[in-house]
Amino acid sequence: MRPPGDIDIGSVLQGAQRSTDVRRVFGDAIERDGVTVIPVAQLRGAGGGGGGTDADTDAAGSGGGYAITARPVGVLVIRDGQVEWQPTRDPDRLALAGLATFALVLLVVRGALRRGRS
Repeated sequence: MRPPGDIDIGSVLQGAQRSTDVRRVFGDAIERDGVTVIPVAQLRGAGGGGGGTDADTDAAGSGGGYAITARPVGVLVIRDGQVEWQPTRDPDRLALAGLATFALVLLVVRGALRRGRS
């Protein structure tokens, strides 16, 4: 029996492995009117763990965990024996690209105005 607070790192790793199953990357195929669509996602994961003993009280403890994020990246479309990749448009990335472009334009204009005053 494990002491309270002690974790089984093997169980944590098995849970992480189950969470990253290929079905989470490639979703269930959808077929309509002879066209098959397979959703595709990008998975990212991180994990960690640790443990130790308090030298003063001899109390031991450990902990661990993992996190997985997924975001859609596109779909595979199968039609008439041909496979076509259709990427998704990520609104967050589009907004970030727009802000970066705006900031760059401001810097260029500011530099041009400063050179004009000199």
